[in-house]
Amino acid sequence: MEKELVTTSPSRIVREAASAKDLELFAHIEAKLYTAVVSDSLDEMGYRDQAMRKDFRPLDPTFRCAGWARTVQCMDVFEIPEDPYGLEIEAIDSLLPGEVVVVSTGDSERNAPWGELLSTASKARGARGAIIGGLVRDVIKIQELKFPVFATGIKPVDSMGRGVVTDYNVPIECGEISVWPGDLVFADFDGVVVVPAAIVSEVITRATDKMNRENHSRDELMRGLYLADVYKKYGVL
Repeated sequence: MEKELVTTSPSRIVREAASAKDLELFAHIEAKLYTAVVSDSLDEMGYRDQAMRKDFRPLDPTFRCAGWARTVQCMDVFEIPEDPYGLEIEAIDSLLPGEVVVVSTGDSERNAPWGELLSTASKARGARGAIIGGLVRDVIKIQELKFPVFATGIKPVDSMGRGVVTDYNVPIECGEISVWPGDLVFADFDGVVVVPAAIVSEVITRATDKMNRENHSRDELMRGLYLADVYKKYGVL
């Protein structure tokens, strides 16, 4: 039986662990697709603002991750609270296999809520990566761990007295994109895209089809065919 989340917030969304089929989907996305083709497929369906801001970068250029969003909301504080890590620990300990942690800090530049130990704990729980809308630290250790982390900056400060987790598994805004628990999050070197849960199947089907057409286009262009002819045949650019 899967572990149930402890619900301490009336607005918190309770989720189940990813199924074997979900894990196969994530593996397919990470191995075969790329954020640009997924973004193009979202565009085709009228979802034209699903890519996070340009400053979300992987801590290692090889990092890629796909999974269901596990959202975490943080805020700046200016004194050390009585229990500075309580809700943060609860959120990480409740992670389920197949999730990608998405942390909103309100674009804080003083709160570095993510580092080596949270990455280690998340990987051990089966999380596939983390998207941090703010600063991180312990970068070399995270690279050695090979846990995909994307962030907007690096700073060696602890979050204690600077920021605190206020809730998790609730709708958040990260990178100027609304993220709901259970949305599909996909990140690679080009950036981070968020696919609303209700349209995941169609988006991935479209993206896979476009990827195949792009592969054929690339092969024919390498053989010297004109771009105009290849575009007319496959309809991708």
